[in-house]
Amino acid sequence: MSKTLGIGVIGCGNISAAYMRLAPLFTGIEMRACADLDTDAAKARAEEFGLRAETIDGLLAADDIDIVVNLTVPNAHFAVSKQVLEAGKHVYSEKPFVLSLQEGLDLKAIADAKGLRVGSAPDTFMGGAHQLARHLVDAGAVGRIASGTCFVQSPGMEMWHPNPDFFFQPGGGPILDLGPYYISNLVQLLGPVARVTALSSSASEYRTITSEPRNGEKIKVETPTTIHAVMQFVSGAQITYCASWDVWEHGHSNMELYGTTGTLHVPDPNFFGGEVRMTEKAGFVNPCVDWNHPFSKANDNGRANYRCAGLADMAQAILNDRPHRCSDDFALHVVDVMTAILHSGETKTLVELSSTCERPEALTPDAAAALLA
Repeated sequence: MSKTLGIGVIGCGNISAAYMRLAPLFTGIEMRACADLDTDAAKARAEEFGLRAETIDGLLAADDIDIVVNLTVPNAHFAVSKQVLEAGKHVYSEKPFVLSLQEGLDLKAIADAKGLRVGSAPDTFMGGAHQLARHLVDAGAVGRIASGTCFVQSPGMEMWHPNPDFFFQPGGGPILDLGPYYISNLVQLLGPVARVTALSSSASEYRTITSEPRNGEKIKVETPTTIHAVMQFVSGAQITYCASWDVWEHGHSNMELYGTTGTLHVPDPNFFGGEVRMTEKAGFVNPCVDWNHPFSKANDNGRANYRCAGLADMAQAILNDRPHRCSDDFALHVVDVMTAILHSGETKTLVELSSTCERPEALTPDAAAALLA
């Protein structure tokens, strides 16, 4: 096998531009082709980024494509990823990579039988800020993490996305759309979740689009838009997690971890960078770590943006026969946590998790540098 794996993309919507634009930052991968049910969308992206436009069948049959990146809408992720695996190619999916535990197990069975890899976004937990938080947690800098809070709250997605319908359908909502960032980061910091409980609701039956080109259209809300959950981890830590698209303004931090000797303030897991703050007891201190992490450096309009890091890590893992960090076991446990939260909200019950996973290997500054071209 060559030292560069060919990448094809299925799904040429909004997010595809970020993948295509940032892939050249990394070693071991090369964007080569794209496809979409809308052939005009595929042709436009191909022309924009110097790729080859293919039909979906053509992409899956192409000899120069080793990994297919699945950027379709969430409720199509399983079917498309299954099709990719059955065509004999590795697949890396946008989040959430499936919408149920059984779907993930089905994909894993196909991949294992064919000797293929499955990977999934998000990869923001590989960012320099979150890996610094991981380093501090592992070093016991604030003692044992006993509890914490996470808040991701806003007025909603219909204000900026040109086609926001899927956000408010089953498979969308703030848990399945934004939860992967927060819960993935918590699992990589604290390990797997044991049980969850939650309450859920929606403030409105319909949402009005205020973005263009569909300004004024109404969308029916078919999934909860406010969820308050508590997750208890196998480690014993319990984290309160509030996710909502019904909040205009709030003053809560994105993520706070409360240890037995201090507090760790972790920046927004939706992004790779940000400031990590730490206390000893009640007083803020400098973390005192020489942390020159490549994925902390601003590279995209003043912000650290290393989307494709998880894809590149999977490619290098395939080439070097090692585990990849954005693995199917890790992503599936996160999906299990999210669907358990939604089930708990619907049934008002405590839900025990049936899945588990290992924490992904920490991404040190040297390991991150090795992913870059």
